[in-house]
Amino acid sequence: MTTDLDIAAGVKVPATTLTREATELIRDTTSELIYHHSRRVYFFGSLQGRGRDLSFDPELLYLGAMFHDVGLNEAFHASGHRFEVDSANEAKRFLQAHGVPEDSVRRVWTAIALHTTPGVPEFMEPEVALVTAGVEYDVLGIGYGDLSAEDREAVVALHPRPDFKNRILRAFTDGVRSKPKTTFGNVKADVLEHFMPGFERGDFVRTILDSRWTE
Repeated sequence: MTTDLDIAAGVKVPATTLTREATELIRDTTSELIYHHSRRVYFFGSLQGRGRDLSFDPELLYLGAMFHDVGLNEAFHASGHRFEVDSANEAKRFLQAHGVPEDSVRRVWTAIALHTTPGVPEFMEPEVALVTAGVEYDVLGIGYGDLSAEDREAVVALHPRPDFKNRILRAFTDGVRSKPKTTFGNVKADVLEHFMPGFERGDFVRTILDSRWTE
């Protein structure tokens, strides 16, 4: 049953067992910051999809949005994997445990794993593209003017974002500082360069020139 807490700007959270259990899991295992951010990603991604006239599965988009940052949790700080992969793997385990078809599992996994890899998801399945679109809207403000002020305010009223910019940067830093090598070649290297004293980012050109190949 969809409640007033599951509707914003004309977008509804699908009322299914999967979405209900995913909501409870993310609410119980992540911070309030990540929970509200993840819900906004779904609403903003859905609104972007509506604006782009994309046909997408709302349930899969919701699951991708809800799990996309779970890999920032302390439980994964020593995994040695990119947090996006940890997040995607957690979603995969959840979906497989609920008997979700493998193609749907693959879509959600891919949507989460690629959500910080700009320039690729937009050319993939709508659910993959729209998780990234929702993240980019909420975190980076990309396409900010594509949505009306009324729709934007309706989503934020349901899931507020007090001091979000600073708080999400702290969450990113805390989530990856223990595995800095996983930031090579991705945007989280920018985060550690700003907030982790002594961090030295990997250099793609130096990696090539310093390899053991003689030429």
